[in-house]
Amino acid sequence: MKSLRRMLSAVLMSLATVALAQSDAQQSFDKLKTLAGSWEGQVTTTPQDAAMDGKLQVSFRVTSRGNALMHEMTGAGSADDPITMLYMDQDRLLLTHYCDAGNRPRMTGKMSADGKTVEFQFLDVAGSTQYGHMHHAVITFLDANHHTEDWTFLLKGDKLVHAHFDLQRTK
Repeated sequence: MKSLRRMLSAVLMSLATVALAQSDAQQSFDKLKTLAGSWEGQVTTTPQDAAMDGKLQVSFRVTSRGNALMHEMTGAGSADDPITMLYMDQDRLLLTHYCDAGNRPRMTGKMSADGKTVEFQFLDVAGSTQYGHMHHAVITFLDANHHTEDWTFLLKGDKLVHAHFDLQRTK
């Protein structure tokens, strides 16, 4: 009987640990959904790329009955329109970026201890990496109407391009 109680306790503790991990990922996703709306601001790149720097519009839209968050970027004078989908996959927060480089990198997200930042680490990529791929992303919540995004693109030869978006809510 004692061994049955121990086993039951161990199983319950394991289930509680899994539920907590799911809860953390779900809490991160729920926080990201508060970004739903339209945003605009400035993008700056390092190393500097005058063609990319300037005004930027970003929209977030909760879709698929709350199961996905769509992030869409447009820049002044650019016909490009990269789409990023954020969603839960069981107990993980995932991001899939549909890139103008012709590929689809996936990243896993985790909320910082203070709840102000969600950082996405590279998981894998589908499609050609001939022109490079998005490799890292960080979304920082400053207040309900202001957030930043930092995106890192990995070029051939392991050269990094960093883009920083400073965004204000427009609606």
